Formats: sequence, C-alpha cells, structure tokens
Amino acid sequence: MKEISIFGVVAIDLFILIRYSWLIYKQKIKPALAMWLFFTIAVIGSLVTYLFEGDYGFLDNILCTADAVLVSTVTIFIWIFGDKSTGFNRFDKGCLIAVLCIVIFWILTWHHMAANISIQAILVIAYFPVVKRLWTSNTNTESFAAWIGLLLAPVVSLFSSRGLLAVLYASRAIVSTTVLLALMVRAELKGRKRCSTVSLHFF
Repeated sequence: MKEISIFGVVAIDLFILIRYSWLIYKQKIKPALAMWLFFTIAVIGSLVTYLFEGDYGFLDNILCTADAVLVSTVTIFIWIFGDKSTGFNRFDKGCLIAVLCIVIFWILTWHHMAANISIQAILVIAYFPVVKRLWTSNTNTESFAAWIGLLLAPVVSLFSSRGLLAVLYASRAIVSTTVLLALMVRAELKGRKRCSTVSLHFF
C-alpha cells in the first residue's frame, strides 16, 4: 500500500506540474506569483525541518518531497511567463515579510518541531493572495483540474506518511485546498450570473 501511495502522489503532482505549467505558458490562467513563491519557501522549509526532526527519509513524507519540486517549477513558470497581474502588491509583500520572519526564527532557534508547525502557518498565509483575489473577483482565475489534484495528492499520501508532522502537512493541505476549491466554485458561479445579467440587459 505504501508503494501505491508514493506512486500515486508522484503521478498526481507530475500531472499538476505539466498541466499548470502549460496553462501558465499559454496565458490561460493567471495564478498569483506571491502565493507560489510562498509555497516554495514554506514547502522546502517544511521538508528540511521534517527530515531533521526524526529518522525520516524523503519518501516518508512523499507529499512534501513531490510538492517541493512542483511549487518550485510552477513559481519559475509564473515568474517567466506570467502577466503583470501575477506580480506583487502591498498585501503580497506583507505576507512575504511574515513568511521570512518565521523562516529566520527557525534558523535562529533550530527547534525543528516548533519550526515545522510554524511553517504550516506559512503555508496557510501563502493562500491569502489567491483567496483575496478569488473573493473579490467575478471570474475564476485558477485551474480546477490542478487544484482537485492538489486535494487528491494529500489524501493519497496519508497511506504512506510517517510521523505526526507528515500527517499534519497532509491534513493542512486537504483543508486549505478544499476551502480554495469552494472559493473557485463561488467565483465561477458569480461570473456565470454576471454574464447572464449582461445578456439580459443586451437583449
């Protein structure tokens, strides 16, 4: 079961990586650069502190390991191919400062368990820019396929996760992506309702 879980997580993340990168390249989606930069910092930090916290290997927290590759690559694609709307605003910069403060705190204290839990907070903060965007937008700017995959991957990873921190990482991902998917549905419905209203006015 562990091998199937590991293979499943890698396959899902690889699918997300290819699809998300392609959609960014084709300018079909406009993900927030700030959010994915936060993901890169936080996921790598989460993986490092997990490995230091106990006698664990990369496959013991396969979700975090696969996510580190995924978010780093997507961030690079957004940086190169994303449009100006994916840049940093004042809100994004404030979140980035908060992220860096927690990372510096970990470097100074070297408390792996406390640092890892704090990094989970970083991963929640990382959703703020896209949550703000989806909450105020009349259109959905994210990919349903990619985020459904980001929900399935942590569910599958629970069958191979070792240690409390690996389970915490997966559980946090499940809750966060579920909330984000709900906001995406809300934005999608708002967009369709707005289009219907405009059509009625036109005719």
